[in-house]
Amino acid sequence: MSDMIGGIDGLSFEAAYAELESIVMRLDAGDLPLEDSVTLFERGKRLSEYCQRVLDQAELRVNQIGEV
Repeated sequence: MSDMIGGIDGLSFEAAYAELESIVMRLDAGDLPLEDSVTLFERGKRLSEYCQRVLDQAELRVNQIGEV
């Protein structure tokens, strides 16, 4: 699971979302040891929160542009 220890803030939205999709598929498969599943879940939660922040910021920018 050491490949899951990277920073998230430097990722593009697309890279973060792709990693999140990969994590969901791995967790859905259900063939990981418990500790690995928990680690992946934690990483997935952080990625999900990051993606949501990026989307919220993009929505704010679009709304600000629309107000001009």
